[in-house]
Amino acid sequence: MERLVPKIILDTDPGGDDIFALLWLLSLVKQGFAELVAVTTAAGNVSAENTFAAASKILKLGGLDYVPVGRAIAVPHATTDAAHIHGSDGMGNLSHTLPAGDRPFETAPYSDQVLIDALIAAPGEISILAIAPFTNLATAETRHPGILQQAKEIVLMGGAFGCAGNSTAQAEFNVAYHPEAAQVVLNSRTDIVMVPLDVTRSLIFTEAMAHTIRQANPNSAISQFITVLSDFMISTALAYRETQGVRGFLIHDAATVGYLFYPETFRWQRATVQIETQGIWTRGQTIIDNRHSAKAAANAWIATQVDAPNFFASLIEDLKRL
Repeated sequence: MERLVPKIILDTDPGGDDIFALLWLLSLVKQGFAELVAVTTAAGNVSAENTFAAASKILKLGGLDYVPVGRAIAVPHATTDAAHIHGSDGMGNLSHTLPAGDRPFETAPYSDQVLIDALIAAPGEISILAIAPFTNLATAETRHPGILQQAKEIVLMGGAFGCAGNSTAQAEFNVAYHPEAAQVVLNSRTDIVMVPLDVTRSLIFTEAMAHTIRQANPNSAISQFITVLSDFMISTALAYRETQGVRGFLIHDAATVGYLFYPETFRWQRATVQIETQGIWTRGQTIIDNRHSAKAAANAWIATQVDAPNFFASLIEDLKRL
């Protein structure tokens, strides 16, 4: 019997942790465990042009240059990026060391159209891993109401419920960048999967892990890139005190890949998630009602715990195979 492998669209704004999520997917594709239908890029960590270029370069580095890449939909208001964390190119200022992506940004299809076309072509078959601000998904839903219902599942890296935000005191970056888009996505169906900061703040990819991967394939261009990118991300993580002094960096976005392929490493809570879109100090805050009282219909599953040792054991072994 032919083995069915999950079909995936990665919606991303590379970003160091986004790049690790993409590399993990590339390994799973090469092992025959996944099919990468498309990469839809968003503005967020860096500009639309840079996220598109980064995704294109990583796909070429990993030998999957055939995978379609969409370019970002513009966000309708001024926002602040995260270039101070990820480098001006989103790749630790290493883009010049990688092969050119050979994809012209100006003529690339927009990400919302890539999403719409793929979901119409394969209704109920595609899992969307959304690890960027949710503008592309929200635009697709607004242009084609009900289209996100055609996904097999939607997994978001976003939100902060019992902890402080990383964009503001209250808000996580992917939600805070475009809160209205996050609310559109959460309103689109009742089974959104969310992996918030509450969980991802315990996922510290360390210097030792990078060296373990490098030792398995010391001459590999990918392992060399992982080592240098990790060094850059560790330097900024330590500068902004994100890891409490541990020599590592938070690999937030890769948690979505971990959930999809190693779900036993997570625990979950059913909840109704709402986004604050109006508050002066709380814009982008993700809110759930934990009172023991009647609630509105739930719209999401929220990750509450992660088995970090087993998560990283899976990630490291898969990256070694790249």
